[in-house]
Amino acid sequence: MSATTFNAPTGLVTHDPEGHENVYAKELPIQIAGADAGWGFHQRAEKLNGRLAMLGFIAAIVTELATGEGLLHLIGL
Repeated sequence: MSATTFNAPTGLVTHDPEGHENVYAKELPIQIAGADAGWGFHQRAEKLNGRLAMLGFIAAIVTELATGEGLLHLIGL
């Protein structure tokens, strides 16, 4: 069995107390998307996600009131 070597980009290799290399141990910083971005974590997306969750919750309550059975019972769980 032969050992292979891997040339990792500079700054992504760390060493443990015993001297072993740990490749890609450092995480890249999270980049938050700007307000004009179509996708990503930004205020507009988070507000939309919250509003759709509230809409789904209300739809589940209305379904339960209309049928008299819980949503989980209706879908067979």
